[in-house]
Amino acid sequence: MTIHNVLEDVTQKIIERSKQARAEYIKTITDAGHDGPNRNILSAGNKAHAFAACPIADKKALIGANWPNIGIVTAYNDMLSAHQPYQGYPDIIKAAARKHGATAQVAGGVPAMCDGVTQGQLGMEMSLFSRDAIAMGTAIALSHNSFDAALYLGICDKIVPGLLIGALQFGHIPAIFVPAGPMTSGLPNNDKARIRQLYAEGKASREELLEAEMKSYHSAGTCTFYGTANSNQILMEMMGLHLPASSFINPNTPLRDALTEGATKRAIEISAVNDDYRPICDVVSEKSIVNAIIGLLATGGSTNHTIHIPSMARAAGVIVTWDDFDALSRITPLLTKIYPNGQADVNHFHAAGGVGYLVGTLLNEGLVHNDVRTVVGDNLSDYAVEPILSGGALTWQPAPNISGDKNVIADPKAPFDNEGGLRILAGNIGRSVAKVSAVKPEHRIIKAAALVFDSQEAVIEAYEDGQLNQDTVVVLRFQGPAANGMPELHKLTPALGALLDQGHQIALVTDGRMSGASGKVPAAIHVTPEACKGGAISKIVDGDIITLNTQTGLLSVAVDNETLAMRPTAKLAPEAKRIGFGRDLFSTMRRLSNSAEQGGGYFSYGDATDYQETTI
Repeated sequence: MTIHNVLEDVTQKIIERSKQARAEYIKTITDAGHDGPNRNILSAGNKAHAFAACPIADKKALIGANWPNIGIVTAYNDMLSAHQPYQGYPDIIKAAARKHGATAQVAGGVPAMCDGVTQGQLGMEMSLFSRDAIAMGTAIALSHNSFDAALYLGICDKIVPGLLIGALQFGHIPAIFVPAGPMTSGLPNNDKARIRQLYAEGKASREELLEAEMKSYHSAGTCTFYGTANSNQILMEMMGLHLPASSFINPNTPLRDALTEGATKRAIEISAVNDDYRPICDVVSEKSIVNAIIGLLATGGSTNHTIHIPSMARAAGVIVTWDDFDALSRITPLLTKIYPNGQADVNHFHAAGGVGYLVGTLLNEGLVHNDVRTVVGDNLSDYAVEPILSGGALTWQPAPNISGDKNVIADPKAPFDNEGGLRILAGNIGRSVAKVSAVKPEHRIIKAAALVFDSQEAVIEAYEDGQLNQDTVVVLRFQGPAANGMPELHKLTPALGALLDQGHQIALVTDGRMSGASGKVPAAIHVTPEACKGGAISKIVDGDIITLNTQTGLLSVAVDNETLAMRPTAKLAPEAKRIGFGRDLFSTMRRLSNSAEQGGGYFSYGDATDYQETTI
């Protein structure tokens, strides 16, 4: 198999750029390891506390036997439909551990918030920083140093990135991420989107809207559209941190339970106590991170991962920039159409061939690295399979090499688009991300006058007053990490989509996020430097002509540099100060947050100034 030359070039640039940071990370992790079970370094008093509540048989095994103890870090709550199935997982894992000569304990729980619930609400301002809180919670859970491997129970938006960042701080401990699977398919996605837009236009009642939403999100399991939660699952597969092709098996099924037991068995096998030691620091490497980016691009995945992947990578001493995404996007064919890029959902994707077909296809096209360590082997080709129950036992069979539905998964020789779904835009406004996989070609170049807003509520009010019934670029500023925690602005999608359908040239330019559900409206998001840090977006005024060109990668305002420099920098209004509703607790994170390209977070993982963002 011949690797694409651009893939090889980008990977080598990342390796060279990361050489010092990666070496420092590996040394830190190597110094943390030692021979034998981790609990052996604990004092008698430490051990008594650690195992006091265990059943007698487990307690005896933990104190006397030389076998592994598995830590469970769980994001269970029954507020999130995706995480509700995790309630019974610890019991399954503990029973499986005993069956295979080990013990297991719940090491700790981490918060898990639902962006669907907080969308457009005050709680969304804590969403991005919840990733950092989850990372810290994960580290606290593992700080007892009693575990020889760990299982991570999490699926949704900031939760998997937070768990992975935390896990990488304990890189000497093998790790497997355990999914819970998507809910079964409900109301078709095109019907849901149609009713949302009709409601935004005043043509559907709130009762009709609620009925549609309830039919869409109707049971336990992950939401079935291809947003950040399901993009997380693709990333974990491409990085070799799941059991192969385990992401999209529905909850509360025999196969789902068998995969959970299988993950426990495999965690035991790869612990330092046994012969096939596979610490997570070896699994998460420069090549596996590049594979994750390719998987994201080939499926038109969530723009949130242009924030999360740099953060996750940096936690492993790997430095990724948006230019890497842009270069890889130009060689990666778009192989799937899953809502919002199409009408199918992830259940349809799985039925049409799913992850196994995707991995096999990307390998055949030379678009991913095969020579990577995973939790099951030393090649990514181990993931070109699908799990089945044979005689009640978990096993894997080769994945199909032909798409079961070419309206959902394309043949690589006839992709839905010759390039991936992301573009990096740059110009005198700054750098930004654009997701174009769901944007029609005729809407990929916009040139129009700006209307400037400082809150999404102001945008909605202007829409309802008819002020946006024209060709315009909506500039929404003060939505970055330092301003208000960078909430998702998906609440704007129905209104802006309605204007687009009415024939107006509409685009959005913002230093905020639009989420994994970014759709048909052209949008330059994650603009950096953000307004709150004096970025040029803070100097745009109503009437300025904005160009957003996803073909050439240009994002600019038609104002000469001298005039732009002399303009006053807009300031966040005093009444916009983020107090109350828990937001005060995140004030330090906002103040110390890094740029969107560096991950938009609170952590630096060493010297965050060791690379510079560039402009095109």
